[in-house]
Amino acid sequence: MSVAIGEHVGPWTIADVEALADAGDHSRYELLTPGVLTASPAPGFPHQRASRRLANALEQAALTAGAAVEVLEAVNVEAPRGRLAVPDIAVIEREFAATDPTRCPPGTVLAVVEIVSPGSEPHDRLIKPQLYADTGIAFYWRFELTPEPHIVVSELRRGQYIETVTAPAGARSVIPCTFPVELDPAELVRQ
Repeated sequence: MSVAIGEHVGPWTIADVEALADAGDHSRYELLTPGVLTASPAPGFPHQRASRRLANALEQAALTAGAAVEVLEAVNVEAPRGRLAVPDIAVIEREFAATDPTRCPPGTVLAVVEIVSPGSEPHDRLIKPQLYADTGIAFYWRFELTPEPHIVVSELRRGQYIETVTAPAGARSVIPCTFPVELDPAELVRQ
């Protein structure tokens, strides 16, 4: 049974979010703080170009490396304390993805990517990294669109993300994930 946002009473749960009626506007609903619904509108064109192209590059690199993963965009990632995030891109264990779940529990997501858009900066730079670290996701990539496209890669070490690589615009870089990926961030946003 679906429910409308205005009809909901009390703290939000993951089940409540999954029961939301599809408004057809491509909004993303998350629980970045337990019980509090966060809604984000569909991202702009540069964000969408980067997301699609980066997901394609990750998928090709995974195939080349023979990695047992599936690369998907905008999936529900369950985090401790009843939280739910929707990363722009997620690298998921292939065996788990084959079950066609509605959400990914801790331990099934190997890497996530957030593409920073105007208005998403606090979530993508502060809130989501901690949420993903709490979930135990090994790699967190932050794709910054401005001032020049670049990717900041962080690896989980002792429960915290440590920045290990920054891939600048205009140069092909080999970026670590659960498999190596070679790309130029500038190429991912070009029209």
